[in-house]
Amino acid sequence: MKRNWRVMTVAILLSSSLMFSSCIGSFGLSSKLLSWNKTIGDSWTNELVFLCLWIIPAYEVTTIVDVLILNTIEFWSNYNPAMSNVTKTVKTDKGLFTVQTTDKGHKIAKEGSDEIVEFRFNKEEHSWSLITDDTTTKLLQFVDDRHANVYLADGSTMTVAADQAGVLALKQVMSSTKYFANK
Repeated sequence: MKRNWRVMTVAILLSSSLMFSSCIGSFGLSSKLLSWNKTIGDSWTNELVFLCLWIIPAYEVTTIVDVLILNTIEFWSNYNPAMSNVTKTVKTDKGLFTVQTTDKGHKIAKEGSDEIVEFRFNKEEHSWSLITDDTTTKLLQFVDDRHANVYLADGSTMTVAADQAGVLALKQVMSSTKYFANK
């Protein structure tokens, strides 16, 4: 009887966590563990470590922590503590880039270059800025949930709606002028 009570309590807690948080979340802690596992070695080593972590139960624990705690925090505050200081490598046709996500935004560095570009979010102003060396350039500022002011290279400001028509209008303006963030 005692065992059934525990199982029922866990089932109720898991079910209620889904009811109170209508957000799937980013599963930051589980993603970090999986990303770490992918860096260990070749595919056979990664598979062996993956199976061991399921048996231990590291993946189960990180998923439960994500579902019950971290994704709920992310839903209510738009901040996931596990996603801070995540570093990923991105391969493009222009080279290999390292992207570090911090609590303030994103730092991007190209492999073989010492130049760092940072996109920083200002919570007080609800704005994103581009930071290179000692230069800070404001890119956009959110006006409300549906509109943002975009700062153009010629010094003008364009209010853009967060819909297909707004994005199309911005693309048309951008194609007629060279945007300052194009590096």
